[in-house]
Amino acid sequence: MSPKPLALFVTHDGQSARAALTCEYKCGNACFHEPPNTSDGAYFGDIVSSLNRRGLIKGGAAAVLAVGAASVLAACGDDSSGGGDTPTAAGTPATGTDFPAVAPNKDDALVIPEGYEQQVVLRWGDPLFADAPAFDFDKQTAAAQLKQFGYNNDFAALLPIEGQPNSFLLVVNHEYTTGPMMFRGYDKDKPSDEQIAITKAAHGLTVVEVKGEAGSGKLTPVFGKYNRRITADTEFVLTGPAAGSEFTRTGADSSGAKVLGTFANCAGGVTPWGTILSGEENFNGYFANGDKADDPKGRLKRYGLTEGTTANRWERTDKRFDLAQEANEANRFGYVVEVNPWDPASTPIKHSAMGRLKHEGASIYVTAAGDVVSYTGDDEKFDYMYKFVSKRKVQPGTGAAAMRHNLTILDAGTLYVAKLTGDHADQIDGSGKVPSDQGFTGKGQWIPLLETGEDGQAKSLVEGLSAAEVAVFTRQAADKVGATKMDRPEDFEANPFTGKVYVALTNNDNRAKDGKPGVDEANPRKLNKNGQVLELTDNHTGTDFTWSLLLVCGDPAAADTYFAGFDKSKVSPISCPDNLAFDPHGNLWISTDGNALKTNDGLFSVTLDGPRRGETKQFLTVPKGAETCGPIVTEQRVIVAVQHPGEDDEATPDNPQSHWPDGGTSQPRPAIAVVWKQNGGRIGI
Repeated sequence: MSPKPLALFVTHDGQSARAALTCEYKCGNACFHEPPNTSDGAYFGDIVSSLNRRGLIKGGAAAVLAVGAASVLAACGDDSSGGGDTPTAAGTPATGTDFPAVAPNKDDALVIPEGYEQQVVLRWGDPLFADAPAFDFDKQTAAAQLKQFGYNNDFAALLPIEGQPNSFLLVVNHEYTTGPMMFRGYDKDKPSDEQIAITKAAHGLTVVEVKGEAGSGKLTPVFGKYNRRITADTEFVLTGPAAGSEFTRTGADSSGAKVLGTFANCAGGVTPWGTILSGEENFNGYFANGDKADDPKGRLKRYGLTEGTTANRWERTDKRFDLAQEANEANRFGYVVEVNPWDPASTPIKHSAMGRLKHEGASIYVTAAGDVVSYTGDDEKFDYMYKFVSKRKVQPGTGAAAMRHNLTILDAGTLYVAKLTGDHADQIDGSGKVPSDQGFTGKGQWIPLLETGEDGQAKSLVEGLSAAEVAVFTRQAADKVGATKMDRPEDFEANPFTGKVYVALTNNDNRAKDGKPGVDEANPRKLNKNGQVLELTDNHTGTDFTWSLLLVCGDPAAADTYFAGFDKSKVSPISCPDNLAFDPHGNLWISTDGNALKTNDGLFSVTLDGPRRGETKQFLTVPKGAETCGPIVTEQRVIVAVQHPGEDDEATPDNPQSHWPDGGTSQPRPAIAVVWKQNGGRIGI
C-alpha cells in the first residue's frame, strides 16, 4: 500500500498523538494532569532494588459466546519512528493467522486484508425500535436518541440466541460523547439543555438483536424483543459493602443503593451465566467543582476529581454532577456494572465488592473446579492490577432461580491487588534492553484488600480502613499495601485453552520522569510511549503468580522493542495495546488506541505458542482519527467498534476530517463493523 499524507494530529507539547478534543471529552485530559497516584508505597523498582542490596472460560469459549474487549483513556505519546510495510515470516502461520498483513497507513477507511469483505452493522443514531425516527444530524432530539444507537461505541459482545440459528444479541458500550463533533455551532461553555439531554441519552449501553446471513459474515439489526438502551439516567442498584454506606448516600437517595445512570463505559466481559459486565472508567470527568467539596483525606483528588467545570456541562441541568452540591454522587460511579441482556425490564447492578476504580473492564475466568475469578485493570498512569475471587459457583440452567443466584456471584468473595518482582533487577536501565536470558520475567503476589462473605457482611483486610472505605476508595487501600505501579493497565483476558492471563499496558510517558516512579522489569522503558503486553501464569484462586512480557511494543526496527523473541524483521509495527480478545484457536488479538507511530490504529493477531510465538500481524486499520475497540474474533467474522472517527482538533461539523462510514460529504459517525472472508471461508485460514 502506498503511503498517504498523515491525518493532522496535535502533539500537545510532545506528549500525545491524540487530538486534544478526544483527550478533553474522553478522559478529562488525564495525560496533562499529574497522575493521581502520589502515594509513597513501594513500587516495583523499590522492591527489586531492595532484594538486590487446565481451565476454560465456561460460556466464553468461541463455540458458545463471541466476546470482545475495548478501550480508553489518554493517548500515546508521539514517536519519531514510523512503520513501513510488514514482511511475511517464512513457514506456516499459526492456524487462524494466515492472512496477508495490512500495511500501516493513514487512510480514511477501514482497511482489511485482501480476500476479505466488510459491512457497517450499526452507526450512531441508527434506529433500534420500530417507532424510532431515522437519524438526522441536523434535527437531533433526546427523545430520538433514547431509541437510537448511542455514540462512541467501545466494548462489544455477540451472544447466540438459543433456538434461533444465526441470530444473536449484540451488546455494545457507549463510552463518551463529543459535543463539538455532534452538533453544528456547538457552544462548549453553554450547550443547550436539549444538547445536554442528547449526550446523556447517547451514553451507556445498547442491546440489539442481529441476524446473520448464510455464507457470509453479514449482520443485520432487527427490531427485536430484547432491544434496549441503557443511559446516564437509567436506574441501577448498588450492591456490596459500599451500598447504604455514608459514602454513597445522597440528598436524592437516602438508601445509598439506588443510582441513576452509567457512563464512561469502556471494556467489559461476558459471564458464564450469560450477562454482560461493563467497566466504568473515566467517570471523574463528569463531576464539576471538586475543589469546592470537602475532601480532607484527598479521596476526590486520588480519583482525579478536580476543580472547575466539566467538558459536558451536565452540572448545568443536574445538580448531582456538581460536587459542591452532592459530594457523594461521584462515589456511586467507578464500578463493574452487570446487565442481563435477556430481560429488558431488569435493573442493572453495580458491584462494589469488586472495588471502585477506573475499571477498563472485567473479564471472567472459571477454573476446572468451578471457581469464578474476575480480572480488571485500573487505567491510569502508575495504577494497579486487581482480581476478584468469588465465594460462589455458577448455578447451571437458564431459569429465573438460576439467574437470581448467578447475579449475586460477584457480590461475595475476596478482592486482591497485584505486587510484582523481577528476575533481572540489575539489568533494567530504562532503555528497554532485553535481559541476558532473552526475556523479561518475574514473580508476583496478590495482596488481599477486602473480603465479602456469603451473608453480605464484609471485612477490610487493610489496616485503618473500614470495609466500606476499601470498597469505595479502593485506590487508597491499594496504596497502603504497596501494590506495583503499572503503565496504565487496561484490558485483561484469560486464554481459554491455557488459562494464562494477558494484560494490555497501554503506555506511560511519565515513567522515570523527574520525581516519578522509575523503571522496573514489567515496565522497562523510560517515557514509555508504546506500551507492552504482560503474560501471567496465575494460581487463579491463590495468591501467587509468575509473569513475563510477551511484547514490548513499538517500531520493530527500534532497539527498545521485543516480540517474545520472534524475528522483529517479520512483524507488524504495533503501538499502544488497549483491548484483548482470543480467537477459537487460542491466538491473542490486540486492538490499539493512540498509535504513537504516526499511523492509524488497528487490530493485530499474536501467535502465543510454538516456534512463531510473538509473531504479530496487522489484520485491519481503522479510519483516520479513530480508535480500534471491541474486537470479537470467531471462525466466521471479526467485529470491531470504530470509535471517534475523524476526531481532530481542526474538525467541526462544517469542516469534517473524516467521512467514514458513509463516504461522500457525510459526517463521521462511530460505528460497529464486521469483516469476513470471501466465499464464507474461515478467518485466518
